[in-house]
Amino acid sequence: MQLLPVLSVRESVILPGSALPLRVGRKQSIEAVEAAQKNGNMILAVSQKSGYDHDNVEINDLRTIGTLAQIDRIRGNAKEGYQIFLRGVSRYRVNQFSVKDGYIAAAAEEWKDVLDADPSTFATMLDVMKNMSEKILQLLPNDTRLLSELVKEINDLSHLTYLTAANLDIDSQKKQEILETAGLKDRSLKVLESMQKMKDELEVQVEIRNKLGHKLGKHQRETILREQLRTIQEELGDIEKGEEKDDLRKKILDAGMPEDTLKVALDEFKRLESMGPNSPESHVIRNYLDLLVALPWKKSGSESEIADLNLDKAREILDAEHYGLDKIKKRVLQHLAVMKLKKTSRGQILLLVGPPGVGKTSLGQSIAKALGRKFVRGSLGGVRDDAEIRGHRRTYIGAMPGRIIQGIKRAGENNPVFMLDEIDKLGRGFQGDPAAALLEVLDPEQNATFLDHYLDVPFDLSNVFFIATANSLDTIPGPLLDRMEIIDLSGYTTAEKLHIAKNHLIPKQWTEHGLSNDQLMLSDEALLKLISSYTREAGVRDLQRKIVTLCRAMAEKVLSKDSVLPIKIELADIEEVFGNERFTHEVANTMNPPGVATGLAWTPQGGEILFIEANLMPGKGSLILTGQLGEVMRESTQIALSLVRSRLAHVIPGFEFERKDIHVHVPAGAIPKDGPSAGITMLTTIASLLTGRSISPKLAMTGELTLRGAVMPVGGIKEKLIAAHRAGIEKVILSKRNQKDLKDVPEEVRHGLKIELVETAAEVLKIALDLDASEDFVPQGFKNDVNQAPTAI
Repeated sequence: MQLLPVLSVRESVILPGSALPLRVGRKQSIEAVEAAQKNGNMILAVSQKSGYDHDNVEINDLRTIGTLAQIDRIRGNAKEGYQIFLRGVSRYRVNQFSVKDGYIAAAAEEWKDVLDADPSTFATMLDVMKNMSEKILQLLPNDTRLLSELVKEINDLSHLTYLTAANLDIDSQKKQEILETAGLKDRSLKVLESMQKMKDELEVQVEIRNKLGHKLGKHQRETILREQLRTIQEELGDIEKGEEKDDLRKKILDAGMPEDTLKVALDEFKRLESMGPNSPESHVIRNYLDLLVALPWKKSGSESEIADLNLDKAREILDAEHYGLDKIKKRVLQHLAVMKLKKTSRGQILLLVGPPGVGKTSLGQSIAKALGRKFVRGSLGGVRDDAEIRGHRRTYIGAMPGRIIQGIKRAGENNPVFMLDEIDKLGRGFQGDPAAALLEVLDPEQNATFLDHYLDVPFDLSNVFFIATANSLDTIPGPLLDRMEIIDLSGYTTAEKLHIAKNHLIPKQWTEHGLSNDQLMLSDEALLKLISSYTREAGVRDLQRKIVTLCRAMAEKVLSKDSVLPIKIELADIEEVFGNERFTHEVANTMNPPGVATGLAWTPQGGEILFIEANLMPGKGSLILTGQLGEVMRESTQIALSLVRSRLAHVIPGFEFERKDIHVHVPAGAIPKDGPSAGITMLTTIASLLTGRSISPKLAMTGELTLRGAVMPVGGIKEKLIAAHRAGIEKVILSKRNQKDLKDVPEEVRHGLKIELVETAAEVLKIALDLDASEDFVPQGFKNDVNQAPTAI
């Protein structure tokens, strides 16, 4: 005889060989389950005589015949209750109940079947029960083939009676009566009686189902089956009835959607309610509603927050995180001032244009910090599908909203600072034109009703502060460019790079590499050497990489036993780590021969100096151009040659241009070059070649040349002058109409260069070659033989 914990079961009977899920919530039952866990998960399941739910079951209310059961699965906790899965093992009879440690225990023993017939009778009854089971299974509407195979394999009459009784649609009182029947023959007859009754009922249901089957469509059948499945899940405790949908409806009502959007959301919610949880479309609708609920429809910033904007604090944030860039800082502060005066936060659209590494992306983060808003970044480089911007329609499998709506969702606010990085790298493919899709996003007159294809309802983007970044304006379509306020970010001067490195880059990398000023010091001379001789860029990205390399190299020395701290990095250490100088300023130390001039060029990476060389040789009057020159640059060279032939012909009388070839070459031939700004440089190069006069290597020039000899203005003056200053140039020739652009040039650069402003080609030649109409500058060798090439070449 065993002492077993007792689990009292209401309105249900567990039979040997059957399985039943139960929810255990009464304290008395919870204690019994926990005691069973200490006893090999064995518990005695006993039915209550009454169906009332009491906190404490009385012993007199328990039946004396029950089932020893195995707890196969359990989840939950003692505070909230357990959900258990019981599997009946064998029939037990209770001799005595007792209360132990807060639960009921029973002294019980196994109650085996009484064999009240001979073996042949039992064999006959087994066959009859199998045949009856087969007929019942055939009458059921669902697939019962596996259950039918299971019944055929059972050869134990006692087991089959329990299994059949557990699956028959009979009340718990009848099941308890079957359990308490001692004789196997009597129990089998009672089960057969219930089976016959169920068979008769099923035959009637089949007849009715056959008559009404044509009235029920496939959708109705699925609805009924899903409802049955949901009921089973609720009974098992897997889901809470109606709780999830009620919660979703509340979220929809509380999301603050506009009235039209709320109507769409509620209509979709009604569709979701009419569908089963396993319908593929229900998942699509649920995902759509989740997005609508997650979007920040309500305005995030209140008028009081806008009124409290502190311009001085915003200026401190911008100055602390970025050195220089005064123009854009001023623009951001102006925007803040307007917001404070108008007490509104309408969005703006800025385009930051500049070479890589000047801090465009990090500047966007600082603007967000100064405005007190969330920052969202989306990279547009390589995007070729307009659905990336405006989303896919929900009819497509795997549809999702575009990057704009996804970014707003991540921000959790409807007025973040949204950075569209690398807008000039947008592609265009057969899927559509993403640049065209951005027109609505970046138009202040349209983006208040931006329509994402997946969302399919308008969303207000007018409060978003959009900041786009680009390296060049050339690849941005005109209509898109027209919607943005362009702010140029040119490269840094050497002094600015020195300040940025000392105050931003070095402290950051020292910290990231576990170094401190007590261990390592970098002298200004060594840092300047690193900037000027090992990097050549408009920004500071390569400089940061060099500092990282230096940190790794110095970390080993810091840990060396022979090192004396702090270690001071000098010029010799820079050369030891990085080797020979990568860049040298050969312009300031080299004498140019006649026919060589220095021009200034603009690139997406900043300004660059450009050497132009010319040579003269016997030929047929051809102009030979090499160095991957574009069409505009070729035309500039032709204009320069025409001016030389027409204006300088009296200086070299009798020179037969048709018997000489002029070869003009621009080094760095692997790099394409184009634009009109090399016009006066081409003129000076050819004039230098023909007159035999050298041009100072410390002189550079840029300007467009017309056929009448006028010098026209060009762009990129700031970047070009910074490049000239960096390369050691001392004097620069510009168009007089470019004088207005000099105010944007850093003071350090303006003071380091002598800038000559000219209007005509004659002024250019006077400055570059000291050449005027009163001077005889026929090249040596042309006085005696006009067909001879200049000896200065």
